[in-house]
Amino acid sequence: MTHQPPHHWPAPPPPQGYAYGQPPLNGFALASLLVGVLCFPPLGIVFALVALAQIAKKGERGKALAVWGLVVSLVLSIAVVAAVPVFGRALERLDERSGSGRAAQFRGDAAGTLVDASELRVGHCFNVAGGDLLAESPLVFRIDCAEVHDAEVTSATSMSEPQYPGAGQLRTAAEKECWSAQDAYAMDTWALPSYAELYYFAPSRRSWRDGDRRIVCMIGTPDEEHRGSLRNDAGMLTPGQVAFLRVMKGVDEALGEQPDGDVTDSVRAYNGWARKMDAALGAESRFLDTVKDRPELAGPAGVQRERLEVARRAWQQAALAETEGAFFDAWDRAAAALPVELEKTLRGAYGLSTKVPEWLEDSEEASPGVPGPVRSPSRESA
Repeated sequence: MTHQPPHHWPAPPPPQGYAYGQPPLNGFALASLLVGVLCFPPLGIVFALVALAQIAKKGERGKALAVWGLVVSLVLSIAVVAAVPVFGRALERLDERSGSGRAAQFRGDAAGTLVDASELRVGHCFNVAGGDLLAESPLVFRIDCAEVHDAEVTSATSMSEPQYPGAGQLRTAAEKECWSAQDAYAMDTWALPSYAELYYFAPSRRSWRDGDRRIVCMIGTPDEEHRGSLRNDAGMLTPGQVAFLRVMKGVDEALGEQPDGDVTDSVRAYNGWARKMDAALGAESRFLDTVKDRPELAGPAGVQRERLEVARRAWQQAALAETEGAFFDAWDRAAAALPVELEKTLRGAYGLSTKVPEWLEDSEEASPGVPGPVRSPSRESA
């Protein structure tokens, strides 16, 4: 008879631990390595720490994976932090290098070399995409003034105000600055083409916050294919020409100070304007008296002085007028005394432009009782 070992019932319980041999793999251990390498290293660090805690508590597998996940995630996290500044500088260089590509994309028909508007200086000529000088923050392409260009810089200054002055005040300041700059840059206003206009770049509220304080004044010619510089300043003219143009500028400014409103409602203001006109014409007369001994100027200057005295007497009567009719009668006589043809002759004697500008040609329509155009304020003074 075969001896059988005794049976124990019920069967003894299995040993403590897992019933199926090898313990399971901890999910966070594997995730820490994958996330650290492929996705987000800081999250891989978190997963690795969670995995190590669970493995120690539950006896799961994956400790090596968790350790590797922790090491890899730490190394990559440190590398990412260190690479951020380097990456930022690389992006800046890439942006600079791609500027030409961006310029090509938005250039349109604007020829020239892309520059920042802050690099523009007096005398520079440039183009903008589409010839739109009124665009906010346009791309600027500097070009030789001998080539076709949209604008020519007459002034580039910086504002000193500590706070943004507001759009209205900034516009007033920019226009004042730019008209003054254009007067100095292109003194002979008759020499400017009819399509030349004043433009400027000025800070917006947003660009002011970024530190932009510059006002760039320019003579714009975007409506025509203009070549050549319009510069005609004191350094390019004779002293006599400069002196004559400054006196004539004084008369133009006085003409531009005509009061608003009707004479009837503002007769005293118009009386004051007439006195200013008398003073400006007196300054012109005294200047012409200083050149009467110059043969090339004596004739035109003498005729002009005679007509100036007639005009001054009319303005003096306008300064005393008490009714609208009396004022207009004196005003008409003053205008008739100074036809533009006399100024044209005098300018020719000085070697200046004799092409009558459009704003003076238009004055003939405004003075139907006077033969030919008469002195009237320029677009600037108006």
